[in-house]
Amino acid sequence: MNEQNLQARSRNDSVIFAIFICLLTLVFFFQTSEQFLHWFVIPVTLCGILISIDAIEWFRGRLDIFSPIGILGLLGFHFFFLAPLLHVGWDKWFDGITPPNDWRPWLGGMAILNFLGLLMYRFSREIYLKPAKRQLTQTIWIINKQHFAFVLGFALTLCGVLQLLVYKQYGGLAGYINAFADRESQAGVGQGWLLMICESFPIIAMMGFTVYARNKKYLKNWRVLLIILIVFFGLKLLFGGLRGSRSNTVWALLWAVGMIHFWIRPINKKQIGVVLVFVLFFMFFYGFLKSGGLEGLQVAFQGQEARQEYIEDKGRTWDNLILGDLSRSDLHAFMLYRIMRHDSDYQLAWGRTYFAAFSILIPKPLWPLPEKPYNKSQEGTDLQYGMGSYAPEDFVSSKVYGLAGETMLNFGPFAIPFAFILFGIVVGNIERWFQTLSTLDTRWLMLPMLANFNFVVLVGDLDNIIFFLVTVGAVPFLVLLLSSTKIVNKDSRVQLSSGKAFSIPNPQSKI
Repeated sequence: MNEQNLQARSRNDSVIFAIFICLLTLVFFFQTSEQFLHWFVIPVTLCGILISIDAIEWFRGRLDIFSPIGILGLLGFHFFFLAPLLHVGWDKWFDGITPPNDWRPWLGGMAILNFLGLLMYRFSREIYLKPAKRQLTQTIWIINKQHFAFVLGFALTLCGVLQLLVYKQYGGLAGYINAFADRESQAGVGQGWLLMICESFPIIAMMGFTVYARNKKYLKNWRVLLIILIVFFGLKLLFGGLRGSRSNTVWALLWAVGMIHFWIRPINKKQIGVVLVFVLFFMFFYGFLKSGGLEGLQVAFQGQEARQEYIEDKGRTWDNLILGDLSRSDLHAFMLYRIMRHDSDYQLAWGRTYFAAFSILIPKPLWPLPEKPYNKSQEGTDLQYGMGSYAPEDFVSSKVYGLAGETMLNFGPFAIPFAFILFGIVVGNIERWFQTLSTLDTRWLMLPMLANFNFVVLVGDLDNIIFFLVTVGAVPFLVLLLSSTKIVNKDSRVQLSSGKAFSIPNPQSKI
């Protein structure tokens, strides 16, 4: 039996596993409530089957730990399948709105659109993957160690000095934390470029360690690497994490773990599981700091009774974390309900929110028009509460709508499947990099960030996506760009020996 037939058979096995797991999960939910005796579970389950195929491939080792496709399969299983079921099972929905009488038809309607979108996603993704099956990139980036040492030292010094100036501006560390925790303050306004530079310190430092440690056997010990990750996590808190940015801290930690995986020593699924459990607990307890500053953080460690009272007051519950931060199911269902109702007064944005998103790249003093455009909050507020509800100084919805949600704001719900075509192109191109980069290429240090980026595209809006790329990735990428020598690889055709979906080069290879 040839390699192609083996891969097809293995993929068919993954499809069978996906169907079995989704149906078994559905049977469990049927036992808990009669609310699940409704047609909405059919398209939701189809979404679960379609996205969990990639998750099964990841668990079976046919995708690398940091494969963008595998990561989306894992997170998408919750996003598209578990979250809608949990909303119904827990009867948990976001508040402050006039909800539909029954959420289930709208969850089902969104699931139909998502299912069509996932079909488009898989189709467009595979188009971009097929040409890369047996090809390496023609240009290889190699670290120039002399340039790297100079650029690294300059970048770390600049970032450190700027961060100290930021602390000084807010009256020290405590003032910095409380200023950003106060939602009514103007902390950080007009400082985007400054924060982008100084908060890159931990990632740049981790890049320096990774390059240095790659050929040092004594630094590949797990105890040493654990200490390094703890130090990195502490640095990330000091450089941006303490201003209430949970997501940036989490993405940075996963990026650091990815650099270790690709350049120092491989990480297995159990170790990734430990990291993800830590991330969930961090996101939960960090919510206290984000909502209450140092006072909120103190409450988090005062005991169960004080913590429970604070949770009820601020809404920092586990279910809010699981269904609010890691899902958009109820929000998307409500948006669909508001747009499709017969008396809807919502006016589509027709791309305005995307234009507004790009405007964040231009500082206000350099903006050619009298006023910068409002972001997607204008359309989001008007959709949820009625046209004209948006009042910039008084009443603004701060929801993040995600790929499907922002598409609805601009072009209506029937455009959602087509948005997934672009999503598939993005994922396919990044996965293509995973397949085609040479073992020696220093851009492997950037790929964990791009693997995280795929999920940001799914759950975030365009302004969040641009902000992520610029503030998280721009400075580290510039450091690598200035520190690398480009070499043309004339023999770009190779024979891949692995039967997996792609073969990650051995991270132990010498430079």
